[in-house]
Amino acid sequence: MVALISGSMAAQEAVHERPQRTPEEEAVKQTTRLVRELGINDSVRIDTLYRMHLKYARTRQRVMTRAQSMEKMQSFYADLKQLLTPDEYERFMNHPVEQPRRPHGANRMAPVSAPSVAVPNKPATPAKPQ
Repeated sequence: MVALISGSMAAQEAVHERPQRTPEEEAVKQTTRLVRELGINDSVRIDTLYRMHLKYARTRQRVMTRAQSMEKMQSFYADLKQLLTPDEYERFMNHPVEQPRRPHGANRMAPVSAPSVAVPNKPATPAKPQ
């Protein structure tokens, strides 16, 4: 019984030791996903999307109530609606979140590599939070 409990505790500790992504890494990941899903080719719009995602990722790091978090997310969606075309925004809002497929019996905790899309005009130095 002790071995079973200690084994489950060790497995739980490993999850907490997982490195957290920086806001910049999160912004690149989200921008890459959105650009790939919507097929955006305009470098100015891609850069604007990156900056929006970066700003939102930085605000998510702060401790907020659920209501504040929802308010920030709604603000992000309003900004996104202004940037995207009506068709792109509709596809974004109605696109089901797809999880990458894993081979049967694969480790569920192991990351799945996805094809990368370059985010042009990524600032070399982090911008100051606003």
